[in-house]
Amino acid sequence: MSIDIHTPPVLRFGAGSVGSIGELLATMGVARPIVVTDGFLVSVGVAAQVADALRASGQEPAVFDGTIPDPTTDSLQAGLDAISAHGADSIVALGGGSPIDTAKALSVLAVRGGHMRELKAPFQFTGEALPVIAVPTTAGTGSEVTQFTIITDSETNEKMLCAGPGYLPKAAVVDFELTLSMPPRLTADTGIDALTHAIEAYVSRKANPVSDTYALAAIGRIGRFLRRAYRDGADRVAREEMMTAATLAGMAFSNASVALVHGMSRPLGAHFQIAHGMANAMLFAEITAFSVQDAVERYATCARELGVASAEDTDAAAADRLVAELRALAVELEVPTPALRGIERATWDALVPVMAQQALASGSPNNNPRVPTAEQVAQLYTAIYA
Repeated sequence: MSIDIHTPPVLRFGAGSVGSIGELLATMGVARPIVVTDGFLVSVGVAAQVADALRASGQEPAVFDGTIPDPTTDSLQAGLDAISAHGADSIVALGGGSPIDTAKALSVLAVRGGHMRELKAPFQFTGEALPVIAVPTTAGTGSEVTQFTIITDSETNEKMLCAGPGYLPKAAVVDFELTLSMPPRLTADTGIDALTHAIEAYVSRKANPVSDTYALAAIGRIGRFLRRAYRDGADRVAREEMMTAATLAGMAFSNASVALVHGMSRPLGAHFQIAHGMANAMLFAEITAFSVQDAVERYATCARELGVASAEDTDAAAADRLVAELRALAVELEVPTPALRGIERATWDALVPVMAQQALASGSPNNNPRVPTAEQVAQLYTAIYA
């Protein structure tokens, strides 16, 4: 059996590396980049820092800060208008998962045209797109190295997975100094998101030896450094290791896919505007408990790599320790339940059947070690409510 491994052609890591993005763009033969970011990164001066670095290298940048959390098909139009107005020949995606996902969608639509609805999974986009350099400012989504983007259909409220090598950035600049100001809540949610990516990639039915290597390397780092980064955001070692882990986890799931946690988390964002990382964190422990019986050895390996089980533990005991650790992590990092988020029980219960169908329709649950029925997905949603 042959496998294809897709990663950006250039991965640049290190403190201060964001200052070199102009040089990277110059090697691509482009000169009019547009920085796709959000209002917060404009307000704190990070977008200006990036634009200045581009100008210093002879580029003529523009800045588009109209991205929104959980981007929608309607929200993309302003970005397309900005690309057209600037005559942009490239995109610098600056931010967390939402700006980077927006940028990847824009890079495709600016060349291909059409509607994102035409591109949702299982369709695989392999065509041309504007070159993207991704600069993550959170340590979690891994979007800087994946061949996926998530866009919500404004008409149907479906959170669509769009996939294919055409979405893969041409370069990722992974500068951990951009994460030093992340607050504890965002550190926790994005860190658990990265752990979800790594573990789901490792237990996925599409896992392969290369994605396994990325996944285990990420799990080990997260086990050692997530709590440190959460407790002390100025811990440079912890921040750098978590940033590296998030990128490794991104490469793992980009080449092995995600599974049930992600399938079930997308409707939470679409219906309740729960951020992707937090939605994963809400679901992770209970879905692992549901799934573990069908991949005990794989989950046990994750537990040992995470540092919560040893070689002396049986696989069954190690897998149980993993579930216990995920529950403890959710408590320690104060992951809220949907009830604590203020979602009414009646509203939640009414949407459970819809969310269950949307989760299954995404395709991700088919990669899970234990593939659920719609009834089982509904039961899991009910279980995590409070």
